[in-house]
Amino acid sequence: MADPDARIRMADPADAAAMLEIYAPFVRTSAVTFEYAVPPVAEFAERVRTVTARWPWLVLERAGGVAGYAYASAWRARVAYQWAVETTVYVRAGERRRGAGRALYRSLFACLRLQGHRLALGAITLPNPESVALHEALGFRCVGVHRACGHKLGAWHDVGMWELELTARDDVDPPAPVPASALAGRDDWAAAMASGLR
Repeated sequence: MADPDARIRMADPADAAAMLEIYAPFVRTSAVTFEYAVPPVAEFAERVRTVTARWPWLVLERAGGVAGYAYASAWRARVAYQWAVETTVYVRAGERRRGAGRALYRSLFACLRLQGHRLALGAITLPNPESVALHEALGFRCVGVHRACGHKLGAWHDVGMWELELTARDDVDPPAPVPASALAGRDDWAAAMASGLR
């Protein structure tokens, strides 16, 4: 994405309203998310606070507005899963097919590697050829499909699971991932966030 005015940074709870403008149409009119109701701004802001304590939640700014966002969250709650994360990306309608999703994900993966995460997992409601193409272009591979596991908008939906190895998993005693909040302000963290725009 060659845009000198674009930048990727950590999300702030104050970005909640702008991100909800992107997210709300997916909630209302699609099964891309299984959320039924658009969350209030205050609740969405609290999600940002909760996530950014441990994982990256990034926003792509372009022309003074939020063009898209991506974040990581817990894959499962048990300690043994701490090196795996679920990743999510949403892009504003007018910004799709302009490299925003790729830029956000590349930066997100760089941040996750810096933290010490090993595996990124993406759940995609099917059919969704655009999301599948984005994930596979970035190296994800499909590892299975949960059949008719969610019901929304009057229909049952399959969910495909994609995974991307972030770093090798060949060590016997891996250190726990470093919380995103502990890396904020470091030069290598800033470089990781900017890396998707190169």
